[in-house]
Amino acid sequence: MDPKLTIAATIALAVNVVSATPAFCAPIEAAGSEPSPSLTVYNENFAVVRDTILLNLVSGINHITYTGITSKVEPDSVILLDSVGKRTLQILEQNYRSDTVSEGLLLSLNEGKTIDFQKIDLNGVTTLIEGKIIRSGYRPGEQQYNPYNNGYGQQDNSPLIEVDGKLQFGLPGTPLFPELSSDSILTPTLDWTIYADKSGALDAELDYITGGLTWNAAYNVVAPAKGSNLDITAWVTIDNESGTKFDNARIKLMAGDVNKIQPQSGGRLASDDMDKVADYPAQNTFAKQQALDEYHLYTLPNATTLQNHETKQVLFLHATGVQSKELYVYDGLNLDPNQYNGWSYENIKSESAYGTNSTTKVAIERDFVNSASNGLGVPLPAGRVRFYRRDNDGQLEFIGEANIDHTPQDETVKVVTGDAFDIVGSRTRTNYSIDNDNNDLDESFSIVVTNHKQTPVEVAVREHLYREATWTIRTNSDSYNKIDSNTIEFPVTVPVGGSKTVTYTAHYAW
Repeated sequence: MDPKLTIAATIALAVNVVSATPAFCAPIEAAGSEPSPSLTVYNENFAVVRDTILLNLVSGINHITYTGITSKVEPDSVILLDSVGKRTLQILEQNYRSDTVSEGLLLSLNEGKTIDFQKIDLNGVTTLIEGKIIRSGYRPGEQQYNPYNNGYGQQDNSPLIEVDGKLQFGLPGTPLFPELSSDSILTPTLDWTIYADKSGALDAELDYITGGLTWNAAYNVVAPAKGSNLDITAWVTIDNESGTKFDNARIKLMAGDVNKIQPQSGGRLASDDMDKVADYPAQNTFAKQQALDEYHLYTLPNATTLQNHETKQVLFLHATGVQSKELYVYDGLNLDPNQYNGWSYENIKSESAYGTNSTTKVAIERDFVNSASNGLGVPLPAGRVRFYRRDNDGQLEFIGEANIDHTPQDETVKVVTGDAFDIVGSRTRTNYSIDNDNNDLDESFSIVVTNHKQTPVEVAVREHLYREATWTIRTNSDSYNKIDSNTIEFPVTVPVGGSKTVTYTAHYAW
């Protein structure tokens, strides 16, 4: 018997349904093994739950109480239907109850009554104190009274108890309540009035959206003491704070920026045609991948039990010998966002001091191509990348971390892990000339990168063209690459114990 479900069937009294003799439906019996739930968990702290409920129905109106729902369900997202589509199943009315039994709720139900409170002193002696509940302090939907945390922090929301003719705020001891009422619930509950077109057993499919479930990816990258080939291991971490345990669940993980209105339902959901999409090859992955609309869906290979309040980690990917490149980036511009927030081109080009503050830090960037020929070639979900390198003793040392966004196949993953210790940059403006009559401006910079390492280093000197949208480079000491509409990079090599100077002049017109 399914412990989550109780059914009492009363005979149909609805539009186009003829009255009949009242009937009672026996408890539901599972046919064979218990069906397994299926979850699709999204990055944005919600999930789609699909489960199978075994029902014994009578023709007409049925009253069904289901207690297997999560505490963070979106009630208006619930769908209940015949899993094989051969019978009509219609929810005429649905009630969602989340007022589960708690100390605050029972205090409110016994307002005006006198009950016993149990008090245990430091010697372990138990005393019963009679107290009349004048006010419970319970407000549904708000933080409940906690006697170990000074109540609500507001006196007029605290319980008010009469003991020996005197009123006191707070409880005189642990309340001892009478038995529960017949309509008390211990877990969140869905109460349905359902119309069925005919009697008989039915495997009903239940689908709904719930909060409290999320997942993220974490990548551990290990580099050898010498060389740049990487070993990459990826884990997915699933957090369940939904209020419900999922036994032997089949789990899928959706990666991508899915539009979802929080906290109500109405988000953009996945298509039902999941079996019709092509799979990506994944010799080194432990999860099956599918392209779904503009997102990627990962199916974990084995069913697993997901406890409430549990954090579960599952191996997702393992790749060895991934070729990488270590690059240093000197982005010398050091703007104060509080000073220049909201500035327009008109403000920027007329303020001569704009862009002259610089930093000496040179960032460490580690790049690798997410391609099949490089040992990867699978869509990588967003997550944190931690880099380790083996020292001369063979021990792993942590050398930095950063977050990556969702990365498609064949794209380059660029991760900045920190700042170089032995490489220093400086950036100096050498000329600024504005001609408002001719609507143009010239600005020149000299950038020096110094290398104190025992090996030559490659450095990308990154510069931002911020004075106006229309610009040209009039003079430049080294060749550059245009990164975007207002960013250029000079790739240079800095010799051992030496420096490299890059100069350029930008011309702006408006």
